[in-house]
Amino acid sequence: MNKSIITNLLALICTLVGHFLNQHLVFTIGLFALSGAITNWLAVHMLFEKVPGLYGSGVIPARFEDFKSAIRSLMMEQFFTKENIDRFLSDSSGKASTLDLAPVIAKVDLSPAFDSLVEVIENSSFGGMLAMVGGTEALTPLKEPFIEKMKVTVTQITQSEEFTAMLRDELEQPNVIEGMQEKVSDIIEKRLNELTPELVKEIIQTMIRKHLGWLVVWGGVFGGIIGLIAALTNNF
Repeated sequence: MNKSIITNLLALICTLVGHFLNQHLVFTIGLFALSGAITNWLAVHMLFEKVPGLYGSGVIPARFEDFKSAIRSLMMEQFFTKENIDRFLSDSSGKASTLDLAPVIAKVDLSPAFDSLVEVIENSSFGGMLAMVGGTEALTPLKEPFIEKMKVTVTQITQSEEFTAMLRDELEQPNVIEGMQEKVSDIIEKRLNELTPELVKEIIQTMIRKHLGWLVVWGGVFGGIIGLIAALTNNF
């Protein structure tokens, strides 16, 4: 059982116990905790899944074209600049003797990619609901997992056989730097075209769902605290 289910179950048990035992304090705490936990659980669910009748749900798969565009821009602007290509070709053998770009990828700052993803979510129809569960600050704990996953994904793309073969062929041609960027861009474009909305959803979902589960936990906790305050206030 994951923490979202446990949180909702505990809140529901408190609500039922308070109701049937006529314990107003326990009932109020449980009810407020349940409402907070369910609201946050629904918000997380709506990031990935389309919910009939709820406008703005399923924002991640709905914006998968923006996600693909962000990956392409990231690779061309961060990895395959003319300066990086020139350094890559200027090793001791006079040309690239190795195509292992993992060390380069490991050093690249991918924070702008995460910021772009947060901006896409914030500017979407889901932005209003995100504000209800803490705003963009609630996504901050996801930054490092996102960056690590992106580095793995980019490394896998650059290590594919097709990518390696085409890159080596290009290195044998004149005016390499001028033509390489266009070739690399075409390769990346072809690989990204293989992505589907469902695959994009799975990529992001795998990275952040377990971390977003804490939104449900804290929704239940703060809901319970508000319920306690409300119950004590009514007693006075």
